[in-house]
Amino acid sequence: MRIGVDAGGTFTDFVVLHDDGRLETFKLRSNPLSPAKVILAGLEQAARNKQKVDVVHGSTVATNALLERKGARTALVTTAGFEDLLEIGRQNRPELYNLTPTPRRPLIPRDLCFGVNERIYHDGTIARRPTAAELKRLTTRIKRSGVRSIAICFLHAYQNPANERAVLAALKQNEMYICASHEVSPEFREYERSSTTAVNAYVGPLMESYLGELESARRFQIAIMQSNGGFLSAREARRHAVRTVLSGPAGGVVGAMETGGRSGFRKILGFDMGGTSTDVSLADGAARETTEAYVDGFPIRVPMLDIHTVGAGGGSIARVDAGGLLRVGPESAGADPGPACYGSGTEPTVTDAHVVLGRIQSLLGGRMRVDADRAAAAIDRIARRLKLDRTAAAGGMLRVANSNMERAIRVVSVERGYDPREFALVAFGGCGGLHACDIATQLGIRSVIVPQYAGALSALGMLMADAVRDYAAGVLGHDNIENNFEALELRARRESPRAHIERSADLRYRGQSYELSVPWKAANQGFALFHREHARIYGYSLPKREVEVVTIRVRARAASPKPRLVRPPTQTGTAELRRVWIGSWRRVPVWNREQLTAAQRPGPALVLDYGSTTLVPGGWRFHVDRAGNLLIQQ
Repeated sequence: MRIGVDAGGTFTDFVVLHDDGRLETFKLRSNPLSPAKVILAGLEQAARNKQKVDVVHGSTVATNALLERKGARTALVTTAGFEDLLEIGRQNRPELYNLTPTPRRPLIPRDLCFGVNERIYHDGTIARRPTAAELKRLTTRIKRSGVRSIAICFLHAYQNPANERAVLAALKQNEMYICASHEVSPEFREYERSSTTAVNAYVGPLMESYLGELESARRFQIAIMQSNGGFLSAREARRHAVRTVLSGPAGGVVGAMETGGRSGFRKILGFDMGGTSTDVSLADGAARETTEAYVDGFPIRVPMLDIHTVGAGGGSIARVDAGGLLRVGPESAGADPGPACYGSGTEPTVTDAHVVLGRIQSLLGGRMRVDADRAAAAIDRIARRLKLDRTAAAGGMLRVANSNMERAIRVVSVERGYDPREFALVAFGGCGGLHACDIATQLGIRSVIVPQYAGALSALGMLMADAVRDYAAGVLGHDNIENNFEALELRARRESPRAHIERSADLRYRGQSYELSVPWKAANQGFALFHREHARIYGYSLPKREVEVVTIRVRARAASPKPRLVRPPTQTGTAELRRVWIGSWRRVPVWNREQLTAAQRPGPALVLDYGSTTLVPGGWRFHVDRAGNLLIQQ
């Protein structure tokens, strides 16, 4: 048995792949204070009497610790004279026209940044090694500081890690969580490498504790989804916690690619609208990756899927700002208390707006009823502030939320050089289907796909993912790139002997301050791909200009067994009629998804599933295709 688990802000999703290939899915309300208890309860419910169960889990522990500043008390050990590195950063101004910006608070305060008298030159030559006396003084200062975790990052350690290793060996006696930049992110650029190592140290102890609690149930073999779309073992996740920062959304990207491909679409835009946030992504035959991600303003230099997140979900709270404008999100009602219609919350949310407009009457396939009166009371507070009626206020909330999500899709498409009109929109998450067609209309997209198990597609994507390990080396200024690739591949084959090896490289024109990553088989081919990609993104290329190789990358991918998706048997029945607001109050047919066939049906209509609801507006037609996906087209 294999189980995929996605811990969301409102619900925790479970997808179970049984021995006979049958898929089962269910949801439990999340518990932000103790997510592991919910996950263990769900695993016990799913596994029943099975003695050995493989679990792939998308964890939010690292993400939440980073966003909420609840990580471990951490020290930074760096080259003497560079103790201010994290505080200075790049000196960029994220708010260009704000004359009184709030200073960004670094993860590690200045008094916990310790300098060591060591120096390595840019070519890897060791100019000064830390002395035994210096290491002893450093150990004493670290012990007195009361930290739980240590990040080590020396100047040019990606070229020669000898000094980092010496300090690592000296500090390991303290029995703290320790990581060094040559293990976490052995790449060029001092600030980004230090930031990545600091984030890893900041969230690492929490990940260790969390995984220890999950592994207390010995029959569950836990693997953790990475931000790059593959999973890694729990042991590796402890050492490289920074690679799990966007692990849940990464599962959704994998699931969207697989399900969209089975319906014949190579170009897809993933649209994952959950309870707390919306994650959007783009795949043109393959998912886009980046090594220049920012999470809450902190650069993270590890391979990650290019996912853009906005604070717009079913639990996003609406408010009227000081200027009298309606705002939705990024604050969320989360799982506790949740939207007003759940029975405990009082704040007006996007889900409450759908309840008021007749689009939601129950959740989880009818197992969870909603409180329509409580939702109406919450929306009425917004309506009074805006001097509107209840219906207009609810409709306005949805338009504002749609606008936020439409901008997010433009970030991963238009701003990356892609035309969204050439793509299909794969909508999933509990609320994705309710907003997908409206957003597609605004972007000129003509096909919307709502997959099977749309409400738990991220968890399903984790079962579709492969085991992946990434390796990188900074090679700026090196002559023989092939030797460097072979050294990385030797390490990859030693640690993942049955894996398929993939090469890529980060290239730039000499004099540029940014790189583009392209597949690499030979130098001529890599340079040609770089010129083409540069022209596609920036509108020009310079084939006669010298190209530099900055970083080389090797990926070891070991394929895992994939669940087989089959079209579910059709159940007979007719649609019921429900009074729903779709620009005006109308009685529209409401279908259970199991009732739909390959026959085309016109909108408007509602389609209900266990974990999601889909709204098909007028002017669109829908049917279930051979892959079992709900295909909606203009």
